[in-house]
Amino acid sequence: MTLAALAIVARPEGLTFKVRAQPGAARERIVGLHGDALKVAVTAAPEKGKANDRVRAVLAAALRIAPRDVVLLSGATARDKRFLVRGLSAAVLRSRLVEAIPDAPG
Repeated sequence: MTLAALAIVARPEGLTFKVRAQPGAARERIVGLHGDALKVAVTAAPEKGKANDRVRAVLAAALRIAPRDVVLLSGATARDKRFLVRGLSAAVLRSRLVEAIPDAPG
């Protein structure tokens, strides 16, 4: 598994990528990859958008950007989601994810 498998799409407004949410986890973290999606574990339950809010916060913290620059585009009620990140290049996004994921090979 490498982060090269993460499908990052450049759009005029920013970068999009898939996220596989794992709600109800013991701790919050970016786990690694799930296929071509980033797997994010959060402690919140998948009810009333709580898990989505936490996924957004975990991504923002790992990428060192403001939560307002992480936008849920699709998958609000599903485990498989698509997020938009503003203000980063693809290289910086991958670099910060490598730092956030334990034992990520890059």
